[in-house]
Amino acid sequence: MSYKAIYTYAWDLAETGVAAAADGFRKLGLDTVTIAGSYHAGKFLRPHGKTGKVYFPEDGTVYFNADPARYGAIKPVANSLLGDRDILRELTDTSGMATNVWLVLLHNTRLGMAHPDAVVRNAFGDPYFYNLCPSAPEARAYAVGLARDVTESYPIAGISVEAPGFAPYAHGFHHEFALMKSNIWLENLLGLCFCDQCVAAAERAGIEARRLKTQVAADIAAYLDSDIDLPADMAEAFWRADIVADGDLRRYLDFRSSVVTSLVGEIRAAVRKDAHVAVIPSVARPTGGAWYEGSDLHALAETTGIIEACFYEPSAMRVKADLFDIRRRMLGTGRLRGILRPSHPDLASKGEFVAAVEALQAGGVDEVAFYNWGHLRQANLNWIGDALRGAA
Repeated sequence: MSYKAIYTYAWDLAETGVAAAADGFRKLGLDTVTIAGSYHAGKFLRPHGKTGKVYFPEDGTVYFNADPARYGAIKPVANSLLGDRDILRELTDTSGMATNVWLVLLHNTRLGMAHPDAVVRNAFGDPYFYNLCPSAPEARAYAVGLARDVTESYPIAGISVEAPGFAPYAHGFHHEFALMKSNIWLENLLGLCFCDQCVAAAERAGIEARRLKTQVAADIAAYLDSDIDLPADMAEAFWRADIVADGDLRRYLDFRSSVVTSLVGEIRAAVRKDAHVAVIPSVARPTGGAWYEGSDLHALAETTGIIEACFYEPSAMRVKADLFDIRRRMLGTGRLRGILRPSHPDLASKGEFVAAVEALQAGGVDEVAFYNWGHLRQANLNWIGDALRGAA
């Protein structure tokens, strides 16, 4: 398939008009629109916004007409834009471009607040409302329902699923704040989920999860009670040493990957057979850090056939390095797509951006997407056209 895609939001398309936007996309050499079908909150600066320059999306809503019968206890909340028009329907019926739907699955504060029994909980039992837990049956049913619903209700080419697993502790929650320095050892311990569902499933797999939970809580508490600030290199070394020294921690991290892989497998099985399913595996940079979120790149590629990786790096050489590592981890399985941002804070010059596109293509990545139409200045959008014309 050809996948030269632009990521976008329904509110930007509604303002500009689907036909006008699609015409502009085609002029850039694009053939696919990847539109957010379920999304979280934000505060977005829109350089070419017509009715305003700063936009606050409604938290945790969907941008398609969902069928409640396809869900269990956790049901999607419709975005208010749907009261006026169905932008996804307009895209599939009138744009003349392929439509791909981007689904943010388990990162949903609105639904987490409404369903606290289905969220990630740390070693102290504190709920992380922004992350529905992939071990929770209600959360899994919601994620599968989203994927099935949108592919059965709309003639879309496929879906790109994001946030199928365990979000890191530091993920930009509203006014995230602490009066102490953080470090990777502390954040990784705080980010481990020990909800009842995770603990029970891990113990069925032979892991002493309750002992591990107690130990993690004790380690965090001891550090918070101390006057120590771990330097970055020492924190990294301590985290690695913990993984090597504690077999249950190693097995618990592997268990998290099995949870995410099985959820993605359920999604692939539920989705319309001719619809592509791609997995956006991680918020980590580089992508190799995806394992902490439960994303095993090889297993996910085997399960869905497509990994759609965010190459959010500041140079073409770093993009090439990330590509080298992702290829190693996929072990020759599945297809790899790339997402690039032709702008600050990543590829801030046209030369670096074009070189990054060329590096992906030289590495066998012909399916590329660009993030995000509403956020980009026109000059940066024009780089996309130049890069695709040069690569043609």
